[in-house]
Amino acid sequence: MNDRLKALADAGVSIWLDDLSRERLETGNLADLVKNSHVVGVTSNPAIFQAALADGERYDPQVRELAAAGADVDKATQVITTDDVRDACAVMRPVFDATDGVDGRVSIEVSPGFAHDTGETVKEAAELWRIVDQPNLLIKIPGTKEGWPAITETIAAGISVNVTLIFGLEQYRNVMEAYVSGLEQAAANGHELADIHSVASFFVSRVDTEIDKRLEATTDGPGTDPDLRGKAGVANARLAFQMYEEFFSGDRWAALEAKGARKQRPLWASTGVKNPDYDDTMYVVDLVVEDTVNTMPEKTLDAVADHGEVRGDRIRPFYDDAAAHMKALADAGIDYDDVIKALIKEGVDKFVVAWDELQTTLAKSLEAAR
Repeated sequence: MNDRLKALADAGVSIWLDDLSRERLETGNLADLVKNSHVVGVTSNPAIFQAALADGERYDPQVRELAAAGADVDKATQVITTDDVRDACAVMRPVFDATDGVDGRVSIEVSPGFAHDTGETVKEAAELWRIVDQPNLLIKIPGTKEGWPAITETIAAGISVNVTLIFGLEQYRNVMEAYVSGLEQAAANGHELADIHSVASFFVSRVDTEIDKRLEATTDGPGTDPDLRGKAGVANARLAFQMYEEFFSGDRWAALEAKGARKQRPLWASTGVKNPDYDDTMYVVDLVVEDTVNTMPEKTLDAVADHGEVRGDRIRPFYDDAAAHMKALADAGIDYDDVIKALIKEGVDKFVVAWDELQTTLAKSLEAAR
């Protein structure tokens, strides 16, 4: 076991891998990461599946079978992705059992084209839950305005959810509200609340990418201060955790907790550092606090294992600093609300493009197989 990753896990951070492919499953790579690198969960998204299918010959036999059976591209996409997720759930099942369902989780996302369609999101969430049919599954639902009622309805049906594409604080508050409302309805529907789990995937690096771009576009004034760059992602996430602590307290939550409800843990997503000038572990080591998840691409996982320094709680002592930094950005002309709006749109659009590319690749493979 790697000492640095063990220190991170001992600090209360659940290490999840932000990647999934049939090659990882069939070679035993995922199982090795569980055994040797403290990996206790897996996340996937349309871009990850697109990369896996584009690069992986291990899908060819199944593509030929699907082509022979007359499957169209939508059916083939669903079968291939849910098969991978189901197999990953089997790999992670011992972790799930050992942690009473807290970890050992594998996530699969509803089609990104439904990000602004509440009804279709709810329908597909239920279908994916039925098809994979594993208790350690999480259904990923985008944290868009239309996604909030879909979260509530899906949780109310007793289905565990990973809310994705969260960038802003007000957006995050609505996500937590949607989760708690869903739990209240789930209790009324007779579901066992202890069996329902959720994480809220708060994106980090993309916040810095967008804000740094806007700072660099300024030619004079406070926006040119280099100290403002590369710090917004961490500051924003720290303020999100402060909001989380405040939200999951008080009488409303206590009533649900008494029925076995579990808090919706913050999950730090988009933790691969995009700017080579920045410390390649900063979105991990600067966001250490208990009861959180950090989902990392393998490159970031390896960097943390090699030189990541875990220095205790890096969130609660920095609430004031985080608020001051966000104020400084506002003073420098950064429109926070506009940044968040742009990031949500960009996030949905990127996943739609990746999903379209996945289906284009698969359609060509099906045609060639036929």
